[in-house]
Amino acid sequence: MRRLIPLLLALAACGGGEQPAQPLSRTPVSVRGWIADVEGAPTGELQTPETEGARLAELFQATSMWIEDAPYVSGGVAPNGAFILLDVPPGDVTISFSAPGAEDAQLTLQNIPGNADLLIPAVLLTRGGSKLLQPDQVVVRVPARVPAPRRTGQVATVAGVPLPVIEAPLGDFTDRRDYPERGIRPLAIVRDEQ
Repeated sequence: MRRLIPLLLALAACGGGEQPAQPLSRTPVSVRGWIADVEGAPTGELQTPETEGARLAELFQATSMWIEDAPYVSGGVAPNGAFILLDVPPGDVTISFSAPGAEDAQLTLQNIPGNADLLIPAVLLTRGGSKLLQPDQVVVRVPARVPAPRRTGQVATVAGVPLPVIEAPLGDFTDRRDYPERGIRPLAIVRDEQ
């Protein structure tokens, strides 16, 4: 017994005091969308559609994203600004971006249900935050055995904007692991039953 106590103390001291990373969730979330632009990013003197396209392509290639203490999250930013993150923990999450002009941009997600798929179009990255340029097009949906999309009564919050959580048929989720295409229509249209 006397030999065991020093061994246990030595093992406890090796921990280093670091917080453990979040475990892989059994109900992971997928987050997809695209970056519209970066507020404060450098622009050229001559602005034509060609130079603007080249500026955005260069900007998106220099942009990275991550979630602190979530080692199982995978994904990134495509050359056209589309992004995807898979295996995101549900609940409250902060997505961090580093882009020229907004090295500390963040996108906050709150009350995100497990197994949800989020489509967040047209995100404007800002210093320390982000803005939704099309908040009415953001979709928070969860798979369910339902014939058509319908509201659940739950509310999720994306970048400070409250959004209804939608139940959608399982067959609608074939794209949840793909980068979204810019300018697509909403994934679920729900009509209020009144």
